[in-house]
Amino acid sequence: MTRRGKVIRFPTRPPEPRDSRSLVAVHRCDRAEAVVVKSLFESEGIPTLLRSHLAHSVHPFSVGDQGEVVILVPEAEAPRSRRLLTRIKPGPGLP
Repeated sequence: MTRRGKVIRFPTRPPEPRDSRSLVAVHRCDRAEAVVVKSLFESEGIPTLLRSHLAHSVHPFSVGDQGEVVILVPEAEAPRSRRLLTRIKPGPGLP
């Protein structure tokens, strides 16, 4: 059987940190913001893990800190990731 067309490879996932003990928390937020921050960090080449103690639910809400997500990055990348966070945070008077 001959192949038709070109095989398009899916992009590979960014490498995850090898040693989870070297991870540090750089930000705490809700799930929606965490996904945006994770994609920002990974676009800059910073491996990122999201950690939450909330089980996934069919309900689209959480109460208080129940839905808090901790964003973890390698210790060596923490200063750079914090600088990136300061660039995207809203300034005074903005929602």
